[in-house]
Amino acid sequence: MNTQVNIAGVSLKNPVMTGSGTFGSGMEYSEFVDLSRLGAVVTKGVANVPWPGNPTPRVAEVYGGMLNAIGLQNPGIDVFVQRDIPFLKQYNTKIIVNVCGKTVEDYLEVVEKLGEESAVAMLEINVSCPNVKEGAIAFGQKADALYNITEQIRKKARQPIIMKLSPNVTDITEMAIAAEAAGADALSLINTLTGMKIDIHRRCFALANKTGGMSGPAIKPVAVRMVYQAAHAVKIPVIGMGGIATAEDAIEFILAGATAVSVGAMNFVDPYTTIKVIEGIEEYMRAYHVENVTDLIGAVV
Repeated sequence: MNTQVNIAGVSLKNPVMTGSGTFGSGMEYSEFVDLSRLGAVVTKGVANVPWPGNPTPRVAEVYGGMLNAIGLQNPGIDVFVQRDIPFLKQYNTKIIVNVCGKTVEDYLEVVEKLGEESAVAMLEINVSCPNVKEGAIAFGQKADALYNITEQIRKKARQPIIMKLSPNVTDITEMAIAAEAAGADALSLINTLTGMKIDIHRRCFALANKTGGMSGPAIKPVAVRMVYQAAHAVKIPVIGMGGIATAEDAIEFILAGATAVSVGAMNFVDPYTTIKVIEGIEEYMRAYHVENVTDLIGAVV
């Protein structure tokens, strides 16, 4: 039974990785999860300088999931390189670094510094960040902006780049095609859906930011649909995420066309979710006599 998958020339022992922003940079979960069992660890977003994040409260529970408006708080690339990469190198897993920024130049600075880190297998580019030069509209919400940032990063990056797409668009296939045309090596989707919660007793917003990104099981049907559409619109690999709580959820994404999957919000509910998903995929393959997990990718057309 072979659970290996290949993304842009990078071989993963299994198709299960962590959703950026839900697993720290691995260190925070290492006492609960053997990181060497994961296909890859995807780190929390890293910027060129430390970001303090948004005011609190920044997290709120909602039916079927959660809202967050953390604001991509992170220690900056210099601390990350000195502290987190050496820690992750101890484990037999692939390291994928999520990159964020407020301008194209911010992204490029991080990408160039990570180019010197041979332990980093791939870069995941968070294009849901607000583009301060374009009136704070996210890079991933306009096809031309997405094309531009992808093209510039591809020219500078030494590792394969995964463009993480926002679901807050009219047509996900337009965005997927733009990223592929600009040189993306893979896509990951979906990032969180924009949502809001109001405390009716205090008559105020539950989040200081008013809106936040919704994740959790409730968004899975939307995510599966978008992954299916994107996977059939491009030829590059797609990493599926959004509401994965069980192996059955992960297999659904793979059948829709995902080469790999990321477990996000459920890491907060059960830190062992990634391992349960890995073991569940293996059980499914045994039950249905599937020799290679790649045989399941896009099997439902």
